[in-house]
Amino acid sequence: MENVLRPLIVIGGSVLLTLVIGWATDLLLRKADGRHHETPLWGLLRRGRIPYQLVICAALLRGSYDEARLLREYRVGVGQALTLVLIGATAWLVIRIAAAVVETTYTRYARASRDPARVRRVRTQVTLITRVVAAVVGVVAVAAMLLTFPPMRAAGASLLASAGILGIVAGVAAQSTLSNMFAGLQIAFGDMVRIGDTVVVDGEWGTVEEITLTFLTVRTWDERRITMPVSYFTSKPFENWSRGGAQMTGIVYWHLDHSAPMEAMREKLRDILRDCPAWDGRACDLTVTDSTPNTMQVRALVTAKDADDIWTVRVTVRERMIQWLSEQHPHALPRVNTADASLPPGTNGNRPSPSPDGAPRRAHEPPRTGR
Repeated sequence: MENVLRPLIVIGGSVLLTLVIGWATDLLLRKADGRHHETPLWGLLRRGRIPYQLVICAALLRGSYDEARLLREYRVGVGQALTLVLIGATAWLVIRIAAAVVETTYTRYARASRDPARVRRVRTQVTLITRVVAAVVGVVAVAAMLLTFPPMRAAGASLLASAGILGIVAGVAAQSTLSNMFAGLQIAFGDMVRIGDTVVVDGEWGTVEEITLTFLTVRTWDERRITMPVSYFTSKPFENWSRGGAQMTGIVYWHLDHSAPMEAMREKLRDILRDCPAWDGRACDLTVTDSTPNTMQVRALVTAKDADDIWTVRVTVRERMIQWLSEQHPHALPRVNTADASLPPGTNGNRPSPSPDGAPRRAHEPPRTGR
């Protein structure tokens, strides 16, 4: 009877105590979250209740397993397995706690800051810091797991002795990965590109959606995703439309006839912009920038608060101006001239008459007469 009750009491008591402690801790976190709405820390800490309970249960079972007197011939293997679970659950819990603290810090900063560019910068740094912490904790946890095996401890001296050669080999083999990781840290703290920035990369216009230690994802305007190594942004030029402020100036071109009414077009441009909610009201202008024998190039300058709105303003101005010209001033639209060319001043306006043999007469050539 003792052989049945002892393991049941030890294992069942450990599991029951784990559930009670986990329930009590979760209850305290819920109450703290309800009282302090200004910070999301307590709510974020609740995400770690599963690894928290695993740590408690593994620690209790590891400390009381000898008292259970169960499977004594496998005592070393069971103890080793519980130790590995304890290390892994502890690493999981540390990552969750670190993520909760970092996310809380970012949330407080985002609420207090009025600069969207700085908020995006901090968001990029927070994301990469969280990933770095998770990677470091994971590596330490794996190393701790390996060191729990006696053969690994015995081989420690030889591993340290060959660390220099292995480091060189690993550095050469993982050169691309390491360069991307350092490039990711450079992007995070060098403020080159941030999550939410509008960029143009290889002729593709889009928004930075995700930044990791090794790659960066750009979401294009047609909802495609372009994944690129972060080292690209530290080695090649690219356009960042959000750096230094999101406000933008857009350009709209028309090729019109020389008789286009410029003053009327300027008034119509102002009317179109007043009816366009995307225009921020900073500036507008309309000028002739170039001329050809058949048309002239008219340029309109408009402004908006960001890249999305400047696109809306440009297409609206282009469409409504062309519609207004076709309805009110159709002569202003470009057309192919099929009329006779005007002669220089001083001529009689008549074409030279052909000679009797059908060939055109040259200038100052006397008329030919037949006999």
